[in-house]
Amino acid sequence: MITSIQNNEEKCQCIGTLIKEKRIRLNMTQKELADAVGLAKHGDRTIRRWESGIGSPSKLELNQILLFPEDVPFGNKDNADYTMIDLFAGIGGTRLGFQLTGRTKVVFSSEIDKFAAKTYKSNYGEEPSGDITLIHEEEIPKHDILVGGFPCQAFSQAGKKLGFEDTRGTLFFEIERIIKAKRPKAFLLENVKNLKSHDKGKTYSVIKTTLEDLGYAVYDNVFKAKDFGVPQNRERIYIVGFDINSVPNYATFEFPNPTKTKVSVGDVLEKNVSEKYTISDALWDGHQRRKIENKKNGKGFGYSLFDAESPYTNTISARYYKDGSEILIRQEGKNPRKITPREASRLQGFPEEFIIPVSDTQAYKQFGNSVAVPVINAIALKMLEVLDANKFSV
Repeated sequence: MITSIQNNEEKCQCIGTLIKEKRIRLNMTQKELADAVGLAKHGDRTIRRWESGIGSPSKLELNQILLFPEDVPFGNKDNADYTMIDLFAGIGGTRLGFQLTGRTKVVFSSEIDKFAAKTYKSNYGEEPSGDITLIHEEEIPKHDILVGGFPCQAFSQAGKKLGFEDTRGTLFFEIERIIKAKRPKAFLLENVKNLKSHDKGKTYSVIKTTLEDLGYAVYDNVFKAKDFGVPQNRERIYIVGFDINSVPNYATFEFPNPTKTKVSVGDVLEKNVSEKYTISDALWDGHQRRKIENKKNGKGFGYSLFDAESPYTNTISARYYKDGSEILIRQEGKNPRKITPREASRLQGFPEEFIIPVSDTQAYKQFGNSVAVPVINAIALKMLEVLDANKFSV
């Protein structure tokens, strides 16, 4: 009996060591690993116990941990046709849209948030440089394409709409500084739809004029993610520019036509979702109460329910982690649930291989701040057509 207990303890300690070594290789906290492999609420405590040799995971749980990917899924290809830089990179959604063309290579990236940088490194194998305001333009390599989703809170309908009065709004001028110094052949910038109408159009007028004064032909369009094969009603403005001198055929550029692929929310939903995503009675009661009060006061804000048959969801925001009110999934016989981080990833059109190496809270922030990858990819293909024609005509 004693020998059996000893053997069991040794087995638990051995498994605990395997789990800890794997977690350290992944550079994850216990909370991040627990969320990444889908453990129940307070899964970090469970990981801590396992690593200490107290108890052990089931075979399925152990496999989920030990088989968690360590290889970088979206590394650079050396034989790419064009080089690019990725500013305000977040988790690299814009980069990914270009990279999926198989024709671009990132030579520099910048991201100030340490958790987003962690996700970026897990997927692309590179640690982004930090605060772009502290990086001299001479440190940035020459490149063909510049991409950047400069922070949009300053122009968002959900924010205070201060625009250039907000320091985050002035970060656009970091892009101007780098374009002026490096003269990329082309750029793609992404922002909230409200940028175009902010301050009666004056804000966007300043941005467009600034870019045109640098010698770039500037085009813009507003697209909805739901028109490009992902079930999310996310509207964003996309600003494309070409250097008039180095890309003489710039006028041939056309934005892509929306694919209008039929999708539904059911296309992104996971099966057998953990109960930890079901919202509590207190939160559900609060959502319902606030919706009634808002309706009484003539406000349109409140929770929104969706199911597998819904054609699309609302826009997922960076604040989704707080209460999930903008996208709740109906569940029969119980309270609705929040979407999972993987479902949030799918709502933005990220491939299944995309690694989520952070806690649920950080993952929600990251996908809420990111871009709809299929929209970027469609625009990227159109931009490359122009650059290709220019290249072959020289």
